[in-house]
Amino acid sequence: MHSKLHLFFAVLVLTVAVSVIVYIVNLHKHRSLRRLDLSESPLLARACDALIDEKAFFVQENTLITSFGKSNCSEYLIQNHYITHPLSAEEAVFPLAYIMTLHKEFETFERLFRAIYMPQNVYCIHVDKKAPAQFKQDVEKLVSCFPNAFLASQMELVVYAGVSRLQADLNCMKDLLESRVQWKYVLNVCGQDFPLKTNREIVQYLKGCKGKNITPGRLPPPHVIRRTKYVYREQIYSVFSFMLWTFVRKAPPPHSLTIYFGSAYIAVTREFTEFVLKDQQAIDLLAWSKDTYSPDEHFWVTLNRIPETIYQHYLVITSIDELYLSQEIYRPTRGKVLLDLYGWDNVIIELCEGITLQREPVSELTCNWNLGRGKKGETDEEENKEDRRNQ
Repeated sequence: MHSKLHLFFAVLVLTVAVSVIVYIVNLHKHRSLRRLDLSESPLLARACDALIDEKAFFVQENTLITSFGKSNCSEYLIQNHYITHPLSAEEAVFPLAYIMTLHKEFETFERLFRAIYMPQNVYCIHVDKKAPAQFKQDVEKLVSCFPNAFLASQMELVVYAGVSRLQADLNCMKDLLESRVQWKYVLNVCGQDFPLKTNREIVQYLKGCKGKNITPGRLPPPHVIRRTKYVYREQIYSVFSFMLWTFVRKAPPPHSLTIYFGSAYIAVTREFTEFVLKDQQAIDLLAWSKDTYSPDEHFWVTLNRIPETIYQHYLVITSIDELYLSQEIYRPTRGKVLLDLYGWDNVIIELCEGITLQREPVSELTCNWNLGRGKKGETDEEENKEDRRNQ
């Protein structure tokens, strides 16, 4: 009797143990499947193909973490949810061009590129000559996956506040004009920017500008006049570079141009881009600006203020709160469209990334531009007189 009872309890314990083990195994499988999000049809197709071929299929738990690793281009685009077709007819017929100037932080650039990438747009990537070799290789590998993205045909060794930074943009502008994409506007960004608006919102904003350029700026306050009053020289060494201020006075600007100061980051039309590269006034201003301090902060806005050219209808936008939120007097392009991520860690970047991806399109955007008037009704001539007094 006792032996039967012992046998019964042994079988019971064994049964319970087996049941617990089976439950734990099934629970682990269930949790693993929950991690695999097959809501995306391309992902589902790849998973099915892998099962048919009896191959293992893996999905990163956080697809917002970007990394090439050993994946090829098709895997990379799918894993990172790149947009592969225009999201609206409005965007399809209004392609944009982007200039991206880089020198470090590949992962940050990777996130920026994915956030602004659209197949109808075109992208010129300029990598600083002094960037690390591995960084250059990583950028080149990424760009090779996209037919509408390319490296600039001519790279510059960029010195902060030197003409080399401006020349990098101009090199890309030349390349973009040779692209088959008939883009409407070109925007320049740096590798530490991140968009706060969707491509459609940016398109709607620029369409509302009706062919006007976004080159925010004004006459220089006294403390920055020396930037174009004296000669500056790029000083390049093996471990650092800087702009050297000399006490040599510069000659007056060519063509009696009035120098304005503003943002180095712009959004300008294709026609204005052609003017910048081909018009003699623009060519002469560039030559004159080569030994000034931070010429990219006066070059664009000065050209866009020339009244006697055929581009006089491209009026200067001075109120761009819907597009940019000024953080510094001369760098007002960071804010409502582009956020400067310089020095920020990946947690903040991921937050911005998630917000941008989930944004609802805006119903209406407005574009304000200056009709030849300054603050409080001042005309440009009155501003010029004030500028002469400051000089």
